Order: sequence, then C-alpha cells, then structure tokens
Amino acid sequence: MNDSSWGAPARGDYAAAWGPSDQGPAPAGPAYDAHPAEQTRPMPIVPPEEPMPTPPPSPKKRAGRNLRAAIGVGVGLGVVIIASLFIWKAAFIGVITVAVVVGLWELTSRLEERKGIRAPLVPLAVGGAAMVVAGYVRGAEGAWVAMALTALAVLVWRMTEPPEGYLKDVTAGVFAAFYVPFLATFVAMMLAADDGAQRVLTFLLLTVVSDTGAYAVGWRFGRHKLAPRISPGKTREGLGGAVAFAMAAGAVCMEFLVHDGAWWQGLLLGLAVAASATLGDLGESMIKRDLGIKDMGTLLPGHGGIMDRLDSLLPTAPVVWLLLVVFVGTG
Repeated sequence: MNDSSWGAPARGDYAAAWGPSDQGPAPAGPAYDAHPAEQTRPMPIVPPEEPMPTPPPSPKKRAGRNLRAAIGVGVGLGVVIIASLFIWKAAFIGVITVAVVVGLWELTSRLEERKGIRAPLVPLAVGGAAMVVAGYVRGAEGAWVAMALTALAVLVWRMTEPPEGYLKDVTAGVFAAFYVPFLATFVAMMLAADDGAQRVLTFLLLTVVSDTGAYAVGWRFGRHKLAPRISPGKTREGLGGAVAFAMAAGAVCMEFLVHDGAWWQGLLLGLAVAASATLGDLGESMIKRDLGIKDMGTLLPGHGGIMDRLDSLLPTAPVVWLLLVVFVGTG
C-alpha cells in the first residue's frame, strides 16, 4: 500500500524521507515544492452505460390491398347487380354471362402463361354462355345438356392443332367448363323461381357477409392458421367469424326475403354458405399457388380479377340452390 494514501509527511520529517541534510536545499521547481500535493489513488474508469435498446414497435396488421379501391369497386358492382336483378331479370342473366366469359378468359390465360396449357377459349365461352341461358330456361336438365355439348366442343376444337399436349389441354378445358359456367348456372336457376330475385339476393348477401365476417374477425383476432400451406392469411378465428356472420344474416334473409322461409332454416343455410365459401376460396388459392400467381387478373382495382371475386360465389351457388329447393321448393 502506498503511504501517501494515508496523508503527506510532516515538514520536519523530509530529511529522513529523502536522505541526509548535507545534500543542500532542494532545488526550486514544482517537482521539489516545499508543500508537495497530496498523492491520491487514481479514480477507476467506469465505462459509460449503454442505453437500453428500444424494442421495435409491434407491426400493425395491414389489409394487403387498397381498401378504398376495393370498397369503391365493390359498391359499383353491387349497384349494377341489384339494378339488373330487380329491374329486368334478362339483364341479370347478361351480367352472369359476361362474368363467366371474362372469368374463363382469365383462367385460360393464366393456364397458358404459367403452365403452357392451351384450353380452347372459343368453345368454352360460347358453351359457357349457352349453359347459363339453358339453366335459366330449362333448369338443371338444360344445364347438364349444355355442359356435355361444351365438353364435346372442347374435344373437337382442340383436334385442329398438333396432338402434343392434347390430353392436358382438353382436361383443363373440361375442368374450366365445369368450374366457371356450370357452377354459375345454379345462380340462373335460382333466378328462374317466382321469388328468384330474392333468392339470388340472399345468396349474394350471405356469401359477401361470410367473407366480410371472416376478414373482420380474422384481421382483429386471428392467431391460429386455418390452412397455412394453402392460404397463410386465413385463420380459424376468421372461419368462426364467417360462420357467425353468415348464420345471423341467413336467419334474417330467410325470415324476411325468401317466401315461406323460416329463421331456423336461415341458420342452417348460413352455416352451409360459410363452409362452401371458405372451401371455394381455399380451392382457388390452391390453383393460384400451383400457378405461382397472387391474382387471376387486374381488371378490378383492389380485388384482382373477376375470378378472384367468383372464387367463393361459384361453389356456394349449388349449395344455396339445393337448400332453398329443400326448404321452400323450386318456386
């Protein structure tokens, strides 16, 4: 231990401390000052404390699409559909036909771009339009006949080209004929009833409400993935929201819109719509994942293409048609 740490020695003790006194007086200078400064131990150097890292803010959930554009386009489509539905039924058949033809064009275009599959569009478009009209005029029998003739037309039309890829092209063509126009035909068959406009409106409302409930609840409370390998954005909580919203809307629609309908039938109808709409959405998500695309088209800002709006409607149409026939008859 350094003695200086206990204090400086007294003035008379310097001779003993520094040697005999005959060495003479200490030279002047700060190093030999008569009153040297008291020595102290150096203060330990303490490194400055590093500031605590600020945790990054939790990311806010985003919708992933332009909501303003999506809402605007949705409202515009709703006005066109409602106006044609209640003013003139033939106009609504025209709306279905246009949607079918555009949907077929989107689907066949993506198949050719991504997979090199050339499903013939011309016989599909003509046969698809004929299917919708036949379903409205002749019912299920007319729809099945038109479907069979469309499949035959696809087989023949493709024979005009080289045989390479014939099997995959006609298979995709028959699939497209069933997936888009044939399923859409059930909407036309609903419209053919005496209260057809109310039945179609019920079908559209329940499907839209189901999708809205799934989006709202899933966006706010979604934690558990429903089918992460197919559609990572869908959650079990969202499915629960779809079921709850659709069942509530079904009870109201069956009680006040559909002739001879009952609220309890609406609960069952809403449950079935939520299930079929979700499966339809997952089905098209599977197709788009196989094709490596996000949307089927860009025709509708904020929505994608026509097929991106028909994905839940198409498989739901036969479900609603069948349950309405069971509950209240063909009308």
